[in-house]
Amino acid sequence: MSRTGRRSTSRSHRSKKKRVTLMLAPVAALAVIVPLMNQANAATPSEVTADCSADSDKLADCQFVDVQFKANSLGPNERVSPVTDNCGSTGTATKTFNISTSVTRTLQVEEGTVTEAGTKLGNSLFEVGLEFSTSTINITRDDKTTTLAFSRTDTVQADSTAFFMWSAKRTDVSGFLKATYKEAQDGQTVFFAPSEGAATVHVFYPQILNNGTPDGRLWLRNVKCGTAEADSALNSTKALQDEEPGFGEGGANVTDVEIPLTEVPAP
Repeated sequence: MSRTGRRSTSRSHRSKKKRVTLMLAPVAALAVIVPLMNQANAATPSEVTADCSADSDKLADCQFVDVQFKANSLGPNERVSPVTDNCGSTGTATKTFNISTSVTRTLQVEEGTVTEAGTKLGNSLFEVGLEFSTSTINITRDDKTTTLAFSRTDTVQADSTAFFMWSAKRTDVSGFLKATYKEAQDGQTVFFAPSEGAATVHVFYPQILNNGTPDGRLWLRNVKCGTAEADSALNSTKALQDEEPGFGEGGANVTDVEIPLTEVPAP
């Protein structure tokens, strides 16, 4: 073979090597990029809470892990009827009150903050709630709201305003959130909010009696006219109802009379 032919063969061979090298280079670069993309930062407790609340696509699962519980925990003191005015009268008056309120499961992730639960977390909350059902107290589905609505005739004291108050009985279950992500973050897939073993996430399960009536405390509150308490009741809206003092805690100008739940009609 001529020298010219050998040079031609050699250049052709080197050219193939170069082409192979050039073809492999992008693949090698991609192999470096992929691991870097998978090294996401670890999910923070607030991100875990947000992802569980939003039912994020990033999650494989989200669970509420219960640590402790307290049954018959009274909720906020709510005003559940309009205020009736008997001011200036020297005698009692018989008045009809329209009472209305509702109860549902609530998730409190930190003090004063209530959030929604995505499908995965919602299913977990329901399963946990079933553990605390008894022969006299039912735990309903998370998406069900139980309503208390009826009219009642009662006595308003002389020179007083009157309205009905309500505080729902709830089973307070506390624990933490456990989120399992589909993709590893910082080398792991399981994260907690606020931390594993904590008991600061609260789930309040309304207690429903067997006849379908929400369990709780209902009372008629009479307040002497011309007092700061009466002025507050007359001028405030139901949006401020959780500022009301509890049963028997209103002071000298306030008289509370509890209504037995047996007198409350079933829904």
